[in-house]
Amino acid sequence: MKSDKLLRVLGPVDTLTILVGSVIGSGIFLVPNAIAAQTRSFGLMLAVWVVSGLLTLFGALSYAELGGMIPHAGGQYAYLRESYGKLPAFLFGWTEFWVIKAGSIAAVAVAFAMYAGYFIPPAWQQAFHQTVILNLGVRIPLEEIGVKVTAVLCILFLSAVNYLGVRFGAAVQNLFTFLKVGALAGLILAVFLFGRSAPDAFSPLWPDWQEAGLWSRFGVAMVAALWAFDGWNNTTYMAAEVKNPQRNIPLALFTGTLLVIAVYLAANCAYAYVLPMNAIAGSRLVASDAVRTFMGPAGGAVISAAVLVSTFGTDNGMILSGPRVTYAMSRDRVFFKGMGKVHPKYRTPHISVAVQGIWSALLTLSGRFDQLFTYVIFAAWLFYAMTTAGVIILRIRKPGAQRPYRTWGYPYVPLVFILASSALLVNTLVTDPRDSLLGLVIVMLGVPVYLAFRRKNQKKD
Repeated sequence: MKSDKLLRVLGPVDTLTILVGSVIGSGIFLVPNAIAAQTRSFGLMLAVWVVSGLLTLFGALSYAELGGMIPHAGGQYAYLRESYGKLPAFLFGWTEFWVIKAGSIAAVAVAFAMYAGYFIPPAWQQAFHQTVILNLGVRIPLEEIGVKVTAVLCILFLSAVNYLGVRFGAAVQNLFTFLKVGALAGLILAVFLFGRSAPDAFSPLWPDWQEAGLWSRFGVAMVAALWAFDGWNNTTYMAAEVKNPQRNIPLALFTGTLLVIAVYLAANCAYAYVLPMNAIAGSRLVASDAVRTFMGPAGGAVISAAVLVSTFGTDNGMILSGPRVTYAMSRDRVFFKGMGKVHPKYRTPHISVAVQGIWSALLTLSGRFDQLFTYVIFAAWLFYAMTTAGVIILRIRKPGAQRPYRTWGYPYVPLVFILASSALLVNTLVTDPRDSLLGLVIVMLGVPVYLAFRRKNQKKD
């Protein structure tokens, strides 16, 4: 039936903005201080961003071959299914739905809500306090209630937008991606044009190479940078709705990742131009402090507005792309049947969109999303490494398959990504064994669920 199919309506610009908009969120505003604190020099700080960006690009180039070869809904889920079979693919989708995607949506929505509080007049906050705290007898701190309510409203609003059509969701994504990239570019230019160079700008350029623990700290800093680059795989989830996916998916992965790398490097150079390294390392809001050097207190409002635009667009990108994984799982009959339905009018996986929105909102209210997400970071990178290894596996298993794009630098590019991911996994397992193992437990809880779905389908067949 026609209503069972998703529509191919997304062009190259839409595909590009899903990637860029999903990646550039709050990370570039929040993590530079952690990276500066670990590296203690401008050159090494920039090297962390360059290496992390190149590693992300290597992953994107590998996914680009898979995206052109397997232009199916769910993207990474479909790649794992073709490379390893249904069970590993299901375990990725299971973890993605329950924790990774929902936890990310909740975390970004909370960041949006925290910065939105900057623009709420004190009188409104007092009225809210009197209504909720005094009249209803609620004993939760006012700030926490306001943040949670705002975050939930953000999630539900964007879920409704993406329920009403992929064109609608993509239009919102395009708008906010252009706004956030434009705002960041404007802020970077303003820093260089109107900011006054710090007396010790870009200093020290390099650290003492004999310093103990230097490379261990470099690895820790890379974890923070890779978090800021995360989300580059989201555009692959939309493959079933992309026009000419064999061309547009690889193109978006390549150009989008390069654009994000350029923006991040320029932003860090701008920060280091007006703030000494010790100030960057000691600042929780580096972008705000950088703008304040020439705008004064008004800089806080400017950065808060930029973060609002950025996080709103990021959440929309995740809410737009996430349901395509559960849709694909359902169509493979390894998840709830309703999740694979397509709305007859809006032509979206509407039940998947609604369920994801409700679950993300519940995680936001529970306040447990950050802890859950910490548990599965290990698993998320395990799936990244497995998916990239799928390029090599499918080259061997299906040498004659049509590949509109072939990974540049094969086999070295995917191998470098796999080795770097493996090193990150080993380091995470050694430094945080409890959370890593708990993450694997969450993943493996999907095994009996998968077997239950398979038995149910065998009885029907």
